[in-house]
Amino acid sequence: MDRTTVRHVTPSAKGCEECLKIGSVWVHLRLCRECGHVGCCDDSPHRHARAHFHDTRHPIIEGYDPPEGWGWCYIDEAFVPLPDRTPQIGPIPRFV
Repeated sequence: MDRTTVRHVTPSAKGCEECLKIGSVWVHLRLCRECGHVGCCDDSPHRHARAHFHDTRHPIIEGYDPPEGWGWCYIDEAFVPLPDRTPQIGPIPRFV
């Protein structure tokens, strides 16, 4: 894992950016620790966090619904330690 991809970020939205735009629901949120994109998890209908990884190659996400403090690397497919927990810009709406 490249530690330079774990950054202090500002969340891009109060929910999954793409789901909010299309009026869809999500199960849990994931926060990109490289750019702050908020996307939905793999259990959500559209898997926007994983799509963001495939589009950008930003590999590290944080559990963000609510801020959970754990990290995941899509490249290594493994949990990773994070230096901090990103504060939630809330309240975040719950859908599922």
